[in-house]
This record gives sequence, structure tokens and C-alpha cells, in this order.
Amino acid sequence: MGMISDAFAWRQEESLTALDVLFSFAIQSVFPVGSPLAPCASVLRDSWSMVLIKRFLSLCTLLSIATLGFAADKPTFTVGWSVYVGWNPYYYMAKTGILKKWADKYNVNIKVQRFDYAPSLDAFVAKNIDACAMTNMEALDMPAAAGIDTTAIITGDYSNGNDALLVRRGLQFKQLPGKRVLLVEKTVSQYLFERALAMNGMESQIKQIKMINTSDADIATAFITGKDQDAVVTWKPMVSQIAKQPGVTKLFDSSKIPGEIVDLMVVRTEILNRPDGSGKRFAQALTAAWYETAKLMSGKGPETDKVLKGIAEGSQDSLESYKEQLSTTNLFYTPASASAFTLSKDFQNKMNLVRQFCFTHNLLGDKTKSVDDVAIAYPDGTVQGKKDRIRLRFDATYMKMAEQGKL
Repeated sequence: MGMISDAFAWRQEESLTALDVLFSFAIQSVFPVGSPLAPCASVLRDSWSMVLIKRFLSLCTLLSIATLGFAADKPTFTVGWSVYVGWNPYYYMAKTGILKKWADKYNVNIKVQRFDYAPSLDAFVAKNIDACAMTNMEALDMPAAAGIDTTAIITGDYSNGNDALLVRRGLQFKQLPGKRVLLVEKTVSQYLFERALAMNGMESQIKQIKMINTSDADIATAFITGKDQDAVVTWKPMVSQIAKQPGVTKLFDSSKIPGEIVDLMVVRTEILNRPDGSGKRFAQALTAAWYETAKLMSGKGPETDKVLKGIAEGSQDSLESYKEQLSTTNLFYTPASASAFTLSKDFQNKMNLVRQFCFTHNLLGDKTKSVDDVAIAYPDGTVQGKKDRIRLRFDATYMKMAEQGKL
């Protein structure tokens, strides 16, 4: 106790800081009062070297406190994904630390959460998650019906055979009226099915076909075990699983409508526009992690196979199965290819088909009287619909930043 009182006595005499008291106590511990070395204590206290050391350590302490406070204030964002060849990479990004690396750079926390597809959309609309992997159609209709302004920041791929209509017993289009079709209603599965019917002269008979709303988690088992089921519309890997069954044939797939079923990463626009800039940092981190992963996927050989195998684990797939899914996916491995597609007039034309479908099927909200009441904005400034009613925005900013090496 004598050493402590001596230290505080020195504090009172010189009116020094609390940190000085700690230094004094440390010196007093090494050179106790009454010992032959006690005079060294006062020498150290008064030395310029000690003053400099104290000042340096004080600065370090302040910086440490500031850093801890900065880290504690890191905003957290949650990304939802569901099983699909173009969305499984989000699982891999989180598992390997690629996402954390970029999140740390931009001083944000990013969590990745897996859902079945329809529940992921519900979670996004309910604002339980901040971003979600979804198709262009769901990005328009689900949030729009709830009045949510949504922005697509990454155009990941388009389905080029992944989505398909499969039938039993060699059924043809003209035989489908009166039959049952399993699918996830109000999603691109219904869009694909009705596009297939229209392209084969069956548009007027759509209402004669009974669509059975079935979860993507259950659809393969429901069709495979239900031998009396006539047809099913779904996406890979479920398509591949079903197609292996005896007596099942493919009647139509998304390669017939390339660029119409597009897979996106979307964020609520209010998140991107946060005043503190954290939403934009989140988008930068997520985009940078995506294209680092896409580059790893685009090579050839054992190292690429190792990456693809790790991605396939997200859906309990084998490497061979995942490669087969990629073969019918037009994945944009580079930000340049993704932004070029997003900026094209052809994409705008195809989105016009999607928005017309959504309107005619009452997917844009019960009070929507015109297709133009739910507008889409594109990176070149084009707006489909009323400019004061924009609900879906395609923003190439972050893809362009990745393309220019600015992330």
C-alpha cells in the first residue's frame, strides 16, 4: 500500500493524468521506497525518455479505444439465398472467408442465411433480411406488391436450360388441358410454363390446366413418388433429379427463352441509401466477394474443381452434378459481361415481357390499375412506366466498379 500512496502523492504534486499514476506505480514496483535503487525512480519520472514513452503509449491507448469503438459500431447486413446453381456461391463465399475479407475492408458485418425460395422472398419483403438472391420477376412483383423499392446490384446469370417443364407418359402440349402441374406459383416457374404454352399455341387454354402450388423443397419428392402426377415445372438441381426417373421427358426449358429468367442479388433501396454510407459499403463488399468467387469458378483444372466442389456442398450436390447445372447456366463470370447484359436494350425488352406477365396475373398488387404503376429504372436512365412510381432499379454502379478495379 505504501507504493500506491507514494504514486498518488506524486500524482497530486504534479497534477498529472491517471495514466501517469499507472506509470508511477509501475516504477515504484521496480524501485521500491527505501531500497538502494529508490533514487532511480525519480530519475525515470523526470527523464524526457519517460515522458516520450508515456506520450507514445497514451496515444496508442487512445487509438485502441477508438478502434474498438469503431469495430463495435460495425453495421450488420443479412443476405438470404436458396438452393440454385447461381446462388450457391454465396454459401461458399461465407464458408471460405472471402466474404468476411471484403466485409472487413469496408467495415461492415455480412451474414449469409439459407432459405427455401418462397420464404426467402417473404423474409425480404418483411424486412427481416437486407438483401436476397432472386430472379428478375420476383424482384419486380414481390417487393412491388408490398410497396418496397428494390435495387438489383449484381446480375449473376440467366437460366439457359436450368428451368424446365417435365412430363410423364410422353404428354404433349395439346394434352395438358385438364392435367395437374406441380410448380411454385407466382414465380418464374409459372412464367416459364405460361410462356411455353403461349409459344406452342396453347395460351387460350391456360385456365384449363390445374397448377398445384408446391414448395421447391418438396417438389422433386412429390413428383417422383406421386406416380399419378402428370407434369412439373422446376429448376436444377431438382430438374436433373426428376429427369432421371423412368418415363419422364422434358417438354420445354429456359434455353428457348434465353435472357428472360435472370438471377440477381437485390437490396432494398433504403438500405443502399443509408445516410452513413454503410449500405453502399455493404454493396461494394458483397460485389467484390462475388466477383472474386466467380473468377475462381471460371478456370479449369484441379484447383477450379476444388472450388466448384466446395460450392456444390451448399446444396449437398456432387461436383459432377454441379458442373452439369453450370452447363445450362449463362453465368456472368466477369463484371464486364454482367454490366454489358444489364445495360443492353435487349434486356429491357425482355423485362417488358416480365412486367406485362406480372400485371396480367395481378402480381403487382390488388390496387395496381396499370402496368405502368410499377415502374422499372435502368442504368442508362430509361424508365418503363411512370417515373414517380419506380419500384425496381437496375444499378450497374458496383459491377462497373468491379470491372474498373475500384473495389
